[in-house]
Amino acid sequence: MDWQGQKLAEQIMQIMLLVFAVIALVAGYVLGSFQMMMIIYAGGVTLTALITVPNWPFFNCHPLNWLDPNEAEKHPKPQVAVSSKKKGTKK
Repeated sequence: MDWQGQKLAEQIMQIMLLVFAVIALVAGYVLGSFQMMMIIYAGGVTLTALITVPNWPFFNCHPLNWLDPNEAEKHPKPQVAVSSKKKGTKK
């Protein structure tokens, strides 16, 4: 899954969970049943997971182009900056 696919999956997840929470709350209130509210919300969570967790092809529309290993050897690796200052300790 590419970066844009991850963003899309998260947006779909947030929207679906919110929609199912509202639907479950309204249905539970109208029916007067906490159990029905939880069943509807659990079904929404399950459906959301089935849509957003697997790596579906529409989540991979912008694949990353990795650098060829031979080309990578030509570029220097970044060096870690080391500070030469030492912290003074108070006694």
